[in-house]
Amino acid sequence: MSPPSRRGAHYERWLADYARRSIRPPVPAATAVLLRQSAGGVETLLLRRSPDLPVMGGVWVFPGGRVDPTDRAAADNPDDRYEVARIAAARETEEEAGLQVDPRSLVRFSHWTPPPDFDHQLATWFFVAAAPPGAVRVDGREIAEHIWLSPAEAIGRHTESGGTWFLPPTYVTLHELQGFTTVGDMLAAAKRREPMFYDTRLAATRDGEEVALWQGDAGYESADPDVPGARHRLWASEGIPWRLERSGGSGLT
Repeated sequence: MSPPSRRGAHYERWLADYARRSIRPPVPAATAVLLRQSAGGVETLLLRRSPDLPVMGGVWVFPGGRVDPTDRAAADNPDDRYEVARIAAARETEEEAGLQVDPRSLVRFSHWTPPPDFDHQLATWFFVAAAPPGAVRVDGREIAEHIWLSPAEAIGRHTESGGTWFLPPTYVTLHELQGFTTVGDMLAAAKRREPMFYDTRLAATRDGEEVALWQGDAGYESADPDVPGARHRLWASEGIPWRLERSGGSGLT
């Protein structure tokens, strides 16, 4: 089933189809990609998860987490997944970074699901927004530290670390954010387009290179990265610089 292209019933059918294929029903989650203007252009907030955490310990992420029952209770329409996800992203941002974000300012950017056989099944909305005023405050327990970086700087840090800074959703999102000189231009571009849907499949080439495949890649349906044709994939082998390959352009314009 193709990813949904618009709000409403199509998304519900797509999510139900994904749930049938996964080892357990996906848990709704939400992430806020906060942007601020600097002298050098656009910067985004990144948080480093504590190295002691059993899941994704030491990884740099955007603020976010699972949708809680309190998020549904706070929504005007608890059945509206978009409203509930925005509330969750704002709540998680305040809990993890000490910043108060208006949920209404969050622009839908992308939606991510992991391979169906992953233990941690999260269906995550990524939103973008201008960062609110105020200093970032992390709790020192779940979140160890924070940093503001331009997308290019962040990708450079990931490459220098040998590919240990980010997971694919963060890496791909940073690639999408490159090329904008102002927060306003970036948000305007996000509002113009339909959100991207990443229903991830992992595979390996005959040479042993690890690849994340998404809809639009010639090898996606068969999970065979050696199939010739269109490309929508992330080359992400350990110890080798990651490389995003997408036929037809870079995405956000």
